[in-house]
Order: sequence, then structure tokens, then C-alpha cells
Amino acid sequence: MRGLAVGSSVTETVVNRSRFVCSLFRVGSEGEARERIAAHRREFWEATHNCTAYVLDGGRIARSNDDGEPAGTAGLPMLEVLRGRDLTDTLAVVTRYFGGVKLGAGGLVRAYSGAVSAAVDAAGVVELAVWPRLLVRVDYGVAGSLEGLLRLREDVRLAQVSFTDVVTFDLACADAELLAAWVAGQSAGAAEIEPAGSVRVEL
Repeated sequence: MRGLAVGSSVTETVVNRSRFVCSLFRVGSEGEARERIAAHRREFWEATHNCTAYVLDGGRIARSNDDGEPAGTAGLPMLEVLRGRDLTDTLAVVTRYFGGVKLGAGGLVRAYSGAVSAAVDAAGVVELAVWPRLLVRVDYGVAGSLEGLLRLREDVRLAQVSFTDVVTFDLACADAELLAAWVAGQSAGAAEIEPAGSVRVEL
């Protein structure tokens, strides 16, 4: 499973005088994807087409739209590129400005898929994994040294540190059981560890 290495990216290709501008976005939900699509269409209303494809939730949600191009010649080829690259949480919008030369069905498929492929190459990708999320609570006497050690571990992603009557580390880790045993050792068994679901992390 992979994601975009950047939050957004724009790449342009030209095929037989038609401009294909591919905008890529990281998106976290279907609602966010739809909002971005609506905003994009409002901004580039003068374009001939604004075709879309997005993949979410590790591939369990996938949608595409041809926006007036012949059925199956734009949105679906775009979606297949995202799937073929094993991308998730990614939205592609290809804005076409017609250049006066009809491309035919095969030409459209190649143009739209090529635009997304070139855009993904330009943006770059990162490997993703789903790790357990933990809330680790310790007293102030242990917190300073524990935080330093947590930040050194490659199998831990420390998201937030909160200070109340105790110090709470909000983190993700590759192996919850292994980390819990390690934290217990570092805190002489005084740490409180609470499972808090899971979170997607960049490797």
C-alpha cells in the first residue's frame, strides 16, 4: 500500500494539441474527495472536461467519473493507474482543454492514463502501513528519558505528547505487544498503556 509523497501535485501533458493537466491530492475521506472535485470544477469551469478518479481505505473505496468523455475512456483508465500503483487515499483530477483534434477511444484512454501516470511519477510515492495506536501514560520523573528513547526507535511514530497530571504519549508502533513490554521495562512497570485503535503511517 502506497500514498503520495506530497500533499498535492500538478503535471501537464500535451497530446495532439489537447492539454491534459493532472492534479493529484492526498485525501482522507470520500467527503474530502468530493469537496476537492467540486472546488476543482468550479475553479476550472472553462475546461472541456474535468475527469476524476480516487482510491480510499486501502482500495476498498474506488470511484471514477468520465465527465462527458465517452464512457470508459477517462475516469476508469485513471482509476486503473492508481490501482496499478497500489495507491490509497489519492484523488486524481485530469482537466482537459480540447485542442481541435479528436483522439478516438484508444487515444483518450492512453492520454488520460498517461497523464495520471506522469503525475504520479512526478509527485513520488511512499510506502504505507497500518500500525496499532497506543496511549502511554507515565509520571514526570520517567517522561523525559522515555520520550528521548521513543524518538530513537524506528518502529515507533510519536504523534503527540500531552502534559496533565501525568505525561501521555500518543504513538503508533509496529508491534504493540513488543513495545508494551519495552515500556514496562523502561518505567519499572509504572506506565499505563491504553490501546487506541490503529493509524496509517509512512514507512
